[in-house]
Amino acid sequence: MQRLSDTDCRPLGTRVATIGMFDGVHRGHATLIAALRERALHEGRRSLVITFDRHPQQVLNPSSGVRLLQTLDDRLSCLEELSPDELLLLNFTPALAATGSREFMQLLHDRYGVATLVVGYNHRFGHDQPLPLSEYAALGGEVGVTVVNAPEYLGEYAPVSSTIVRGLIAAGKVADALHCMGRPYRLAGRVVHGFHNGRGIGFPTANVGGIDPALVLPHNGAYAVMVHLDGHELQGMVNVGTRPTLDNGTQLSIEVNIFDFDGDIYGHPIALDFIGFLRLEFKLGSVDELRQQLTRDRDKSREILKQWTMNNV
Repeated sequence: MQRLSDTDCRPLGTRVATIGMFDGVHRGHATLIAALRERALHEGRRSLVITFDRHPQQVLNPSSGVRLLQTLDDRLSCLEELSPDELLLLNFTPALAATGSREFMQLLHDRYGVATLVVGYNHRFGHDQPLPLSEYAALGGEVGVTVVNAPEYLGEYAPVSSTIVRGLIAAGKVADALHCMGRPYRLAGRVVHGFHNGRGIGFPTANVGGIDPALVLPHNGAYAVMVHLDGHELQGMVNVGTRPTLDNGTQLSIEVNIFDFDGDIYGHPIALDFIGFLRLEFKLGSVDELRQQLTRDRDKSREILKQWTMNNV
């Protein structure tokens, strides 16, 4: 697969393209890109996925506070795994946001050689959107681009959208989000110094910092996670929240207890794949009660992760 820049040009009539933000690269996106590849093969042209360097709302409505499911690098990597022939990253600027549908299709036709545009069942583009598909098709016909609708994803957990997945994660429903995306939700950062409370109660934790602030965080609570650290995949449980039983203040932290592991990993890159929800965060009456609760959490996590591992070998 070849990555293109917005300054690259392609011969006229040589590409079948689709366009979108593709945040989370979920099962609906996979269905769309599979349809794109099939159409390109049928037409004897190359398949081209076009995406943006930032979410349109970050330009159109900066105060919206939109949270994302992936960093740009992760999104591009996941799109590459779906094997289109080419991937084009466009800078989403105010000027691009002001471009009309016809003008945008003219650009795709003239600069990037797009002969056919495969449109997601609920996706529209251009500042004059939303238009019915028939009008997009008519505008495309004026500039030499055939506009076709991709099939809707109708599998388990349908309908699927990035907005739905964001809502699931924000509500702590990480297992449902996993099914919608086709893989676990991941947060990546670096191990930093925290409050050092865990070791004293028998559950040492790695405090995960440096997470992209634009990403959605799961609801405060405890989760079973797969941990990616120094080239190894380990099992663990993570708490997202403020540690109310330990009276550490109101600062939110993400602290993971890695099972059967002991080592100095401060400063190391780390990634957490959220597999299952354990419980909401709540204040317990004593440190001893917290220790007992963490023991139950660990037992439940091991059950969840054992099942996950068996299903994904």
